[in-house]
Amino acid sequence: MKAIAIQAFGSPEGLTVIDLPAPTPDDGQVLIATEAIGVGGVDAVIRRGVLAAHGFEEGHVPGSEVAGTVTAVGDGVDPSWVGRRVWGFTGTGGGYVEQAVAAVEEVVPLPANLSAVDAVTLGGSGVVAHFGLAHAHFAPGESVLVRGAAGSLGIMTVQLAAGGGAGAVAVTTSSADRGERLRKLGATHVLDRAGEGDEHAPAGYDVVIDIVAGPDMPAFLDRLNPNGRLVALGIVGGPPPADFGTRMTAAFRKSLSFATFSADTVTAPDRRAVRIDQFAAASRGALHSVVHEVLPLEQAALAHRKMDAGEVFGRIVLTP
Repeated sequence: MKAIAIQAFGSPEGLTVIDLPAPTPDDGQVLIATEAIGVGGVDAVIRRGVLAAHGFEEGHVPGSEVAGTVTAVGDGVDPSWVGRRVWGFTGTGGGYVEQAVAAVEEVVPLPANLSAVDAVTLGGSGVVAHFGLAHAHFAPGESVLVRGAAGSLGIMTVQLAAGGGAGAVAVTTSSADRGERLRKLGATHVLDRAGEGDEHAPAGYDVVIDIVAGPDMPAFLDRLNPNGRLVALGIVGGPPPADFGTRMTAAFRKSLSFATFSADTVTAPDRRAVRIDQFAAASRGALHSVVHEVLPLEQAALAHRKMDAGEVFGRIVLTP
């Protein structure tokens, strides 16, 4: 089968089409003939070699979520899964392939009217956004700032915060056009990447959801209200500076909080329950997927070039 591997860390040109043997599902796994593959920000972080110290090596096949049809099951798995359309989480890799394996507890059946492309646009980002807001102890009426809102994770966070009764939902983004698109999804204030540009935006926020991190993250700690919480859901801009904690201690009397969040800390049954609810909501139009572009699997390098250039609004999806 065709697959995409990171043959050299660094630029997108290190992504190469290779041939691999078709996998066989192990105990507790299913085999999925992929129809759609989500391209996520973490794939780009891994491709750049940023996480090499955490066990990622050249030759790694990226991708964490796929949608398609189950074609085989391993021992201990109900054979009735065969033939069902599903979304599946493959872990920290193994998704950029024509046939993927996933643990059955990480597989969710799809509503009949939800496409595979929409499923991989919502499946991973929706769960992170849901539990990320919960990790921030977000409550109705509170003000929320979503930093880096143009990707699929930011778009889902905006929708869930607005749907959860936020008093204000501000977003940082790179253009007025993107800002208008985010307004249609629930944003009430549009800011530039530095967090400026709307004189009517709140002076401070109860919650900041940060998908960018990077060297400018400490400045957004200054945007927190007393008892405010900043939760980092991603590091697409790289890690924050090592001394960013000094910004918090300088504002000691405001009782600020900083946290990271990974869906790895949520149990599989809880993740699955939220995905089922969100897929149902999307199938009835209560949640919206935003697909930037659908590309052939062989053009994974092009997808990553577009992400690196900041061209993507929503998610790029690969199709075998």
